[in-house]
Amino acid sequence: MSIAVWFSCGVASAVALKKTIEIYGKDHQIIALNNPIKEEDSDNLRFLADVEKWCNIKIESVTSEEYPSQSAFDVWEKRKYMSGVLGAPCTMILKKWARQDWEKDNHVDFHVLGFTSDEIRRHERFIISERENVLPVLIDLKLTKNDCFKIIAEAGIAIPRIYSMGYPNANCIGCVKSSSPSYWDIVRENHLEVFYSRAAQSRRLGVKLLKYKGKRIFLDELPIEIKRTKLKNNLECGVFCEESKSEGV
Repeated sequence: MSIAVWFSCGVASAVALKKTIEIYGKDHQIIALNNPIKEEDSDNLRFLADVEKWCNIKIESVTSEEYPSQSAFDVWEKRKYMSGVLGAPCTMILKKWARQDWEKDNHVDFHVLGFTSDEIRRHERFIISERENVLPVLIDLKLTKNDCFKIIAEAGIAIPRIYSMGYPNANCIGCVKSSSPSYWDIVRENHLEVFYSRAAQSRRLGVKLLKYKGKRIFLDELPIEIKRTKLKNNLECGVFCEESKSEGV
């Protein structure tokens, strides 16, 4: 029997891959897969290579036939839609649809994603909305996101540098699913060129990505100095396409 582990370049999916190999590797074929995205930080590739060595497995790339660039920017530009009530098309096309296309030619019996024990509700929604053949490896082991960070540290692997900049996950820089002023202030501080690019594109497409003091505003309307709030890791990319629930300043 075969198990596909979907590695997102985050710490939870890295530990999920390691634990899946440890638990099921003797009796199952383990296939490690990743949807590379152009807008992710380049250090994610270093982390991916380190995880390959740690797990002694090759992580295969699964890409979109429609968008060979694997660029979220290109998706938004072509679709004339960045984010809204329908979610974000980048996740749907570059990850979900790419995964489904891969599955048409590659049968697997089970799937593993980086759901931690503090994400049980997400796991439950996934098995209801998409499929039931998902092994909740981290949930069964009662491993939280913080536990995964500790396991990676004990393995001597440096986490993706994006975390050290204050980002809540290793997703794309300038994730359009976030409406949090604090998140976009971090983007503006660490990746000014990305902030300006998202601001210009969202203006061109008429998308108000931010919620600030109860109102929707454009990115270039975010005040220079704001009081940041703590970011929660509730931007999901690859499984669901969810907007951050963080309240605006």
